[in-house]
Amino acid sequence: MDARRAVGLARRSGDDAAEAAAHTAVDCAKHELGERGPVWWDDDAPDYNRRLAKNTPYAEWWATIDQDATAAEPPKA
Repeated sequence: MDARRAVGLARRSGDDAAEAAAHTAVDCAKHELGERGPVWWDDDAPDYNRRLAKNTPYAEWWATIDQDATAAEPPKA
């Protein structure tokens, strides 16, 4: 956010060099956050979207989550 604020300050002051440096800082931050750069979804891993968790390799994990959620529900009156 500091880099984004620096862009605005540089624009308002008319300092082209400071604005370019601020844009570079924004780009660097976005790369570090994973918002820019190589895409994660192009890794040739199987896509399990639109499938029930019980029908995927995550079935065992999902069963533990499902049981925990059911145990946390209050009893019905």
